[in-house]
Amino acid sequence: MSVNAGVPTSEDSERAVLGAIMLENSCINEVLEIVTPEDFYTKSNKKILEMMIELDKEGKPLDVLTVSEHLKSSNGNLNEVGGSAYLTLLADVVPTTSNVAYYAKNVKDTSLLRQIIKTGGEIVRRGGNGVTPDELLDIAESEIMRIAENRVKAAFTPPHELAAQTMKHVEEAQKKKAVITGLSTGFKKIDELTSGLQPADLIVVAARPSLGKTSLCLNIAENAGVHLGKKIAVFSLEMTETQLVLRIISMMSQVSFSDLRGGHIKKSDDDMITNAFTRFGQSGIFIDDTAGQTALEIRAKCRRLKKDKGLDLVVVDYLQLMRGDGRAESREREIAQISSSLKALAKELNVPVIAVSQLSRQTEARSDHRPQLSDLRESGAIEQDADVVIFINRPDFYESNEDKKTGEAEIIIGKQRNGPLGTARLTFLEGKGVPGFAEPSYDNYEYYE
Repeated sequence: MSVNAGVPTSEDSERAVLGAIMLENSCINEVLEIVTPEDFYTKSNKKILEMMIELDKEGKPLDVLTVSEHLKSSNGNLNEVGGSAYLTLLADVVPTTSNVAYYAKNVKDTSLLRQIIKTGGEIVRRGGNGVTPDELLDIAESEIMRIAENRVKAAFTPPHELAAQTMKHVEEAQKKKAVITGLSTGFKKIDELTSGLQPADLIVVAARPSLGKTSLCLNIAENAGVHLGKKIAVFSLEMTETQLVLRIISMMSQVSFSDLRGGHIKKSDDDMITNAFTRFGQSGIFIDDTAGQTALEIRAKCRRLKKDKGLDLVVVDYLQLMRGDGRAESREREIAQISSSLKALAKELNVPVIAVSQLSRQTEARSDHRPQLSDLRESGAIEQDADVVIFINRPDFYESNEDKKTGEAEIIIGKQRNGPLGTARLTFLEGKGVPGFAEPSYDNYEYYE
């Protein structure tokens, strides 16, 4: 790498890449998996690669003569790139094509450096134009993330590697001899339907307000973080971290949430509460209650947590309170961007991501109040991006006092990309004042395709 007018360049590597393609035309496929013409600093080299791509599409050879003729016919561009002499030089610059990927990587790396430097200058410029620190941070994070996401990567894994990876997965599942291949939710009935929460899946938990969306997610987080020793990131955009911890302690100790919050604690409950706090303190549950976070902010925090502590599950409560990047022309488009970003996060980190979502009022207009996929609020993209959609329905929420079957809850698997649909029956512990769910007897289990 060299520096030209303060800008990093790799002109020798650019020439080596072009020369390797002329030496062996098939190299262009390997090169284009790593770089694009925009990654080339020298205009002449960029133009030559563009011409090579056109010729390759037409099935023509990529040699000095053909490239020269093509450039001549393109409004006299041959002289602009240095003429036939420069093309001949390129053809002689490398003795072998074996290092073409190395040269292409050099070109890509210096291109990324130039983009980062340019972005830094743009951030400095905008910083002098009266933007707030929060706005400037958002711009900076957005631009750097855009650069990172636009890196070109090889698209395919060789079949023999895929076969070995997949066979290993099958063998591990066979050894376990268990229904659960993912992360257990702590509820046998849900685990049987889903085989556990699977890595890289976006799981949407949706219901109308006050039906227990946060409670179900905290049940899952508590099981994974306290009982299984997993690392969980919980992003609470609605409740404070203190409120969430009190809810978890209430679940663990079975002491009423309102009693904990108000300090009305019986002497007989002291040991259970102390034990719950101790176990939570030793758990892997990490809570962030920053309001109005963007997908980029959540992504950055998850990356850091995975690097520092490890990461097995992400919970976002809730999706509609997240902020977009400010560029969406409508709220529906903004929610679509957020939903897509959460799915990308799950795939990148290879962990399940649970996103809590509100439902529209359409459920209340139906006689049975059972939610449907079309009820997902503000964007059909949520339904498309989700690998699993879990609805919560509590008939007692809508029934009159005399008809109530207090505590009955339906956990409905309304969508599952790689598994069956079905309904699991749980008990909502409303009567005990504990904000969570528990399993009724196994006889109440219902399953269907």
